[in-house]
Amino acid sequence: MTSAEATGHGEDIVTFAPRRTPSADLLAAQAVNGKAPYQPPADRSKAARGPVSPIRSVGLALTLLAVAILGFVGYLYFLSGVQEARAQTTLYARLQGELGLAIAPTGPTTPGTPVALLDIPAIHLRDVVVEGTSPENLTLGPGHLRDTPLPGQAGVSVVFGRRATFGAPFGDLTELSKGDLITTITSQGQAHYAVIALSDSSKPVPFSEIPNQLLLVTADSRITPAHYVEVEAKLLTSPQQEPGGLPVIGSAEVALGRDDYALVPAMAWAIALAAAALCGSFLAGKWARWPAWIVTIPVVIAIVWNLYESLSALLPNLY
Repeated sequence: MTSAEATGHGEDIVTFAPRRTPSADLLAAQAVNGKAPYQPPADRSKAARGPVSPIRSVGLALTLLAVAILGFVGYLYFLSGVQEARAQTTLYARLQGELGLAIAPTGPTTPGTPVALLDIPAIHLRDVVVEGTSPENLTLGPGHLRDTPLPGQAGVSVVFGRRATFGAPFGDLTELSKGDLITTITSQGQAHYAVIALSDSSKPVPFSEIPNQLLLVTADSRITPAHYVEVEAKLLTSPQQEPGGLPVIGSAEVALGRDDYALVPAMAWAIALAAAALCGSFLAGKWARWPAWIVTIPVVIAIVWNLYESLSALLPNLY
C-alpha cells in the first residue's frame, strides 16, 4: 500500500526541505568568480538600538536648548499676559469687596496686597495696583513703591508698571500728554491727577516742586531696557492724610531692580526638569511610549512653568 492510499486521498504529499546556508566551498567559488560572498541579513533591531553618534547628541541638545529659549520668549510675551489677567480678575474682586467694607489698606501692608485702582482713560488702562515693586509683585499688575504714600495721600506717590511682559500694563505710558487725567481709588476715596511732565532717566527733567504728585514709572524699551521713563502728575483733589512709618525697600524694588535670589529656585527647577526627563526616559523603556508621555508631560509642563517664572524674576522689574 502506497502512502497516498494509506491516507485515503489521491493527492501527492509535498515535503519542504530545510533552508541551508551556503557551504564553505560555495563561498570560496563565489569569491573566485568575483562575486560578493554571501552575507546573512543584518539584525535591524540591533542596528536601531545602536549607540547614538556624538554629532547627533550635540544636535539633539542644541535643539532642546532652542526649544527652551523659544518657550521662555513665548512665556514672557504671551502666556505671562494670561497669568497677569487672571491675577487682575482675582485682585479686582478682592479690592472691590474690601472697599465696600472699608477695610482696604490705608498704609504699608503685605506685598502683593491690592491697595488701589488706577484708571487712565487716555491709554485705556484700568488696573488694580498691588503693594510692592519687586519682580514677583509686578507679575500681578502695577505695583506701589512701599516707601512712598499711597495714591491720593499727601506727598509723592510712586507706582511702577511693566512695559512689555505680564500684560504690559504700562506699555503705552509714553503716549500720555500734558493734561491727561488719572484717577485712583483707595480706601480713602477717589483722587484725580493731571499729567504735567514726561521724563527719561537718561535725560531727566528738573523735578517739580509741587508737593502732592503721582509718578508712574516704566522701562524705556520693550526689548532691551537700559533706563526708565517717568510720568509726573499733580494732585487735583484735596490730599488725604499720609501715614507715618513708611518701610525701607530693598534693591529688587527700585526702578529696573532684579531679584538675584531668584537664581536659587531657578536652578532647583532646572534640576527638577532634568530629573523628570530622566524618569520619563526610564518609563518609556519600561512601558509603552504613549503611557510614559501621558504621565511625564504634565509634570514637565508644571516644572517648566515654574522655571520660567523664576527666570523672569532675574529680569528688570519694569520690563
